[in-house]
Amino acid sequence: MPSNVTPPRGMRDFLPADKRRRERVLSVVRDVYRAHGFDEIETPVVESSEYLFSGLGGDNEKQVFAVLRRGLDDEALRAASSALELADLGLRFDLTVPLARFYASHRAELPTVFRSVQIAPVWRAEKPQKGRYRQFVQCDIDILGEAGQLAEIELISATTAVLAALGLDGTTIRVNDRRVLLGVLSHWGVPAELHDRALLEIDKLDKIGVEGVAAQLVSIGVEAPGIADQLAQLGDATWDSATASPPPAWLDQGAFGDLLALRAALPEARLVFDPTLVRGMGYYTGTIFEVAHPDFSYSLGGGGRYDGMIGRFLGTDVPAAGFSLGFERIVDLVELDDADDDGLVVLYDKAVAPVELLALQKALVSRGEARVRLQKRAKNVGGQLDALAAAGFRRFVAVRGGEAPDDLEVRSLG
Repeated sequence: MPSNVTPPRGMRDFLPADKRRRERVLSVVRDVYRAHGFDEIETPVVESSEYLFSGLGGDNEKQVFAVLRRGLDDEALRAASSALELADLGLRFDLTVPLARFYASHRAELPTVFRSVQIAPVWRAEKPQKGRYRQFVQCDIDILGEAGQLAEIELISATTAVLAALGLDGTTIRVNDRRVLLGVLSHWGVPAELHDRALLEIDKLDKIGVEGVAAQLVSIGVEAPGIADQLAQLGDATWDSATASPPPAWLDQGAFGDLLALRAALPEARLVFDPTLVRGMGYYTGTIFEVAHPDFSYSLGGGGRYDGMIGRFLGTDVPAAGFSLGFERIVDLVELDDADDDGLVVLYDKAVAPVELLALQKALVSRGEARVRLQKRAKNVGGQLDALAAAGFRRFVAVRGGEAPDDLEVRSLG
């Protein structure tokens, strides 16, 4: 027997108290999104390699857990020039690619404008570290079929409501637009074929700083003079500076006008214009956004418009936008009241017959108890009661045999 039996690196077990806490947070998220008109769906944990490696997932495509084709023989294994040639499936690395495939599969059964919720685990084969796991839960809402700005307004409004319901005060939402970023690259004279790579480097500003990004841009062939200074100026831009006269040369006025309209429609959301915001996924086409909190350097969620993705699956363009909450980061910040997490323990003596205990449990459940546990009385009753309270139970009854349900005295564990 191994002396150290643990889950695979980057994956976790959850004890009952942890699982209850996670489910309470998920229940709040589900209830708020449902109240805002979103319907929950479910997709398989694996998708076709054709979809997962379609070029839409950015660097995340490099982190797919691939699934080998069934029935491979030794000859096929030797003939393969790479491991990916042997895979026909992979674990999903996000919920957006599966949603696009889902919509292409079921479009005829869905409304013209479809508002979806997906809450499920995803997998990425990256280096595990604090706050970063190989298996983690994402909470996504998406609106498909709405070309107007109403989609972004609904997404940000619903997500803001979730954050408020979870008690996460002080959050802001950083917003930008891919058209603003492409205007920056054009202003710098970056060739179109380098745009995607350049945006991936700019997305690292918060990790490696202005000088680091400037060096990376030069290394891929971006030759704009004074690029470090220009990056710094880009990071200093605000709503006011972006509306100054004359406006910055890199600013796409149409895109910025849309962002101003978004701010006007959502005064409670505390939107902050951030022209350095990129979001690394290659499928974004317009507005992008991230949830920021003053106490943390990392975002608590993000999303944007990705009008081109579903057309890759369906052959017909469908407007789309989505917002994903970083559940694993949020769940550690949330403090929810446990008052509703109630339960009743039947603390019984050894002499009580199992058939009597089972009948008692059924009677208690049928009269409305949501959670009834049968537990034999321990020698250290005080310690036992403390452990039951920590497990979420709030009341108990002592059974010595022969009692009717209505005769039991219910006592508090608090």
